[in-house]
Amino acid sequence: MHEFSFTKKILSHSIDLKPVTIDTLQVNITKLCNQACLHCHVDASPRRTEQMNKETIDRCLDILSKYNAIKNLDITGGAPELNPHFNYLVLSANKLGKHIIVRHNFTVTIDGNPQTSESKKYLPEFFAENEVEVIASLPYYQEYFTDKQRGRGVFQKSVESMRMLNAKGYGDESTKLILNLVYNPVGAFLPASQGSLEKDFKKQLWQKFKLKFNNLYTITNMPIHRFREQLERLGTYGEYMTKLVNSFNPSAAQNVMCRSLLSVGYDGKLYDCDFNQMLEIQIINHEPMTVFNFDYKNLVNRNILFDSHCFGCTAGAGSSCGGATAKMKRLSLISTGKVNG
Repeated sequence: MHEFSFTKKILSHSIDLKPVTIDTLQVNITKLCNQACLHCHVDASPRRTEQMNKETIDRCLDILSKYNAIKNLDITGGAPELNPHFNYLVLSANKLGKHIIVRHNFTVTIDGNPQTSESKKYLPEFFAENEVEVIASLPYYQEYFTDKQRGRGVFQKSVESMRMLNAKGYGDESTKLILNLVYNPVGAFLPASQGSLEKDFKKQLWQKFKLKFNNLYTITNMPIHRFREQLERLGTYGEYMTKLVNSFNPSAAQNVMCRSLLSVGYDGKLYDCDFNQMLEIQIINHEPMTVFNFDYKNLVNRNILFDSHCFGCTAGAGSSCGGATAKMKRLSLISTGKVNG
């Protein structure tokens, strides 16, 4: 039996990973998605029904209003745009002056809601009107690899959706409308250099499709849920974990996202990150923590909960919701608009 103890690893390097601040509230508002990707750690799909209700969304807005230190609202899912209160959340957070990030999959604009057939063609204009930073998944700039990971037809739909965003000014350096792409390896590999991949993506997407974006974020596939099941079916889970452990980078570890971010589940429960959320490793501070007993001071002084999947965030150049961490400016820089580099 393999032992992959992240806590032992950071202790052996004399690294103390305490929270630094809480500048980002990452809120997962639904597990419903129009796609069912092979690597999805959320296990999102068109069949999921979990949705954050308005009471919990209002409580998140109360927290954002009360604590000026929390500058960023990072909205994720599933496809977060499929929550019936999505527009309300964005509009309300915008009024509070928060920097809003939406984790977008491109194809939801084209496909709409798989359960109600409600159109989402309005999204590019809605994003632009509210100056939402869009972070969208695109596994590769070639159709074969993208469709292999995300399903048949996803690449062409992504190109169409990206073109719609570009038409609104997204990806244009002369505007404030930020479009960042996310790259996940297709398989049990660590991502290549973020900088070199970004150059390749920009060159290929412009030459082939006249498409533009601002930054590319590389994210390591996390060995949990759907991806772990795939690894175990192939008998390569231990091999992949050993690769992550052997690639541990102390520099990447210092900048893990849980040091400046809190993750909120659709039911209001609090977690150190989105991956802990999917494994139901809830923050406990004398009692289970939720948005309804939120205490900033206690939470910023909490002990972060680690498990073996944390090796995915610290392997190689590191991995976070903002891409590589080893040379990464902290996520709080997003709030200043300094997203390049």
